[in-house]
Amino acid sequence: MDIASAKLIGAGLAAVALAGVGVGLGMIFSAWINAVGRNPGSRSVVSGVGWIGFALTEAVAIYALMVVFLILLNVL
Repeated sequence: MDIASAKLIGAGLAAVALAGVGVGLGMIFSAWINAVGRNPGSRSVVSGVGWIGFALTEAVAIYALMVVFLILLNVL
């Protein structure tokens, strides 16, 4: 196997992390909607925690994309 094909395989494997990010975001927002639907009075508390969870999950996506681009641009 040559280096170019190994880099493409590595970039594809690094991009698999984005599927986990999609699942994580879906779980965060489904729990958020469920919590507010069951108890509308907790909206202010749940919103803060929901946005923090969203930001941390998106950070994982940004790191995964950064690794993919570093592999594809021959930096790593």
